[in-house]
Amino acid sequence: MLYTLMHRDIPVMDLELDEYSNIVSLGEIHHAAHLPLGTYNKIGAERNALNRWWTKRSIPASRKGIREVLEELELSSPQELIEKCFGLSLSDQYWISPTDKPLDWHRVNFFENAFSEDIGNILFGKGTGSDSTSLVSPDNTANGNLKKKWKIIDGKRVLLKVSGAPYRQEAYNEVLASEIANRLGIPHVPYTLIAEHGELCSGCEDFITPETDLVAAAQVMSAFKKRNEQSEYEFYIECCEKLGIADAREKLEQMLVLDYLIVNEDRHLNNFGLIRNAVTLEWVGVAPLYDNGNSMWFNRVVGEMHADDDSNIKTPLWKKNPTENLELVTDFSWLDLSALDGIEDFARALYGKSAYLEPIRVDTLANALRTRIELLDDIVQTQFGGQTML
Repeated sequence: MLYTLMHRDIPVMDLELDEYSNIVSLGEIHHAAHLPLGTYNKIGAERNALNRWWTKRSIPASRKGIREVLEELELSSPQELIEKCFGLSLSDQYWISPTDKPLDWHRVNFFENAFSEDIGNILFGKGTGSDSTSLVSPDNTANGNLKKKWKIIDGKRVLLKVSGAPYRQEAYNEVLASEIANRLGIPHVPYTLIAEHGELCSGCEDFITPETDLVAAAQVMSAFKKRNEQSEYEFYIECCEKLGIADAREKLEQMLVLDYLIVNEDRHLNNFGLIRNAVTLEWVGVAPLYDNGNSMWFNRVVGEMHADDDSNIKTPLWKKNPTENLELVTDFSWLDLSALDGIEDFARALYGKSAYLEPIRVDTLANALRTRIELLDDIVQTQFGGQTML
């Protein structure tokens, strides 16, 4: 099938997809500057890089229940779902328009137009496929392992995520992380608890607009070449600075502090990044922090919750665990830990709302958070001197 890769209403490049929705050939480039970051070099567009970028738009094959969903829809891979919605997303403005029947971006994009919840409900395990099922949905391009769906609430695009077994704690963790970030003045996406299909989900409004793109850190780094002696952390900061993002280090250090406090086990190069203006291609700045749910010992038994020992926590980003990542922070002058006074009471009340968390787990989580705050205060005093912030 022949398509034109589009960026909003700007034709970027012609391409061909095979029956499995893989990019098999590239055609004429119309606006090279609008190609996805990291998918081109001095010679031109790179098909392998474009395929990697295209594939990352899909639901991962590792998401629980996706195989059953594909069987229900008579599809062979999550990637085929991308083509069904023309690659449209609520995270950026890229999409594909059929060459033989061009579409109008303003008539099809999910920012300005309503969309069916058919796919979202099926992904939630609350619907079945039929001849009338609409496959045109932003849920086709919502990656990540937890079940999730987009829903229009009071005219706003809201992403709902289900928590995972056994403790179904992730939604509550998102709300707690939002509260901590808010008290510390860290730019973040606010999360709330929203009931959907009989259970509480985390909900957050889309922070991307019809004029902006979210560009993940991994994609930013793919556009530049790292020196052999350079750490990945410093390389990413350098990439940001080359794009004109002057406060990248400051924002990363804030992220690492938050990740330490909530014992985030899942910070990786695809859940933080930058925001770009999709019209002017100017870089807006660092994206607010989001996707903090796999934290606070979310899938561990109480006996494995060691607030003063991260040795059993493995993070995929930079160093072994949140405590070691904290070694990358060079400036704590912005941090006021007294703003977190009483946060353990907030956490106790929040987790207490869950029917899946026993009182001993709730108390352990609240007390462990207070311990992390005190440990951070000790680290700041030891490494940088000065008075306690508590």
